[in-house]
Amino acid sequence: MDLTFGTIRKQLKSINHYAEEGFSLAATPVSVNEKKDFIRWFLNHYQLKRRESVWILNYLMSHDQLMEKVHFVDEAQFCPRGLIMSTHCVESVPFRFYKENIMTTDAEKSFHDIRLNREEDIYIQLNFKVANISYQYAAVLEENPFMPNLLHINDEDRIIAEKFLQQSIVSFQKEKLLSQIDEALDNHDISAFRKLTEQLKQL
Repeated sequence: MDLTFGTIRKQLKSINHYAEEGFSLAATPVSVNEKKDFIRWFLNHYQLKRRESVWILNYLMSHDQLMEKVHFVDEAQFCPRGLIMSTHCVESVPFRFYKENIMTTDAEKSFHDIRLNREEDIYIQLNFKVANISYQYAAVLEENPFMPNLLHINDEDRIIAEKFLQQSIVSFQKEKLLSQIDEALDNHDISAFRKLTEQLKQL
């Protein structure tokens, strides 16, 4: 089954069971800090084919105003302003920038456009190994509102998708809580430790 997180979310949005189970990533805006944390993780674990891609991500990360406009999506080529970046571990195109009906592989032009048009949303697609099962990516990935409705998921695929998303989200939440618990212990913060461990038990 070849399903992307963004496509799954788009297809499941109208399904009541999806809402009842508490999946909120598709509807809940991703915070600036969450996006920054993901970019740091990504740059620490993967090497992009174009060094300009690293510059762009670092530039975006250093400006909260721009990060508010950043959306990680699938199929960024359908967006009014989309960036596609790939790592060395995949065969995908190294870099592409889409602006309305124009596509360019010139990273400097895209960087210039980002600096000049700070109020415009920018949709970023990252191609890297096991991206489709990375819960770190799933945590920041948003539904692409511009993607054509090309995929129809049957009931069996829908159930598999729901379970997979649930497992990915819980894994991400556990890892984040464990990290915060370690930090609370290091800081001898008993109150925070108790609060975080209680949250962990509820997962």
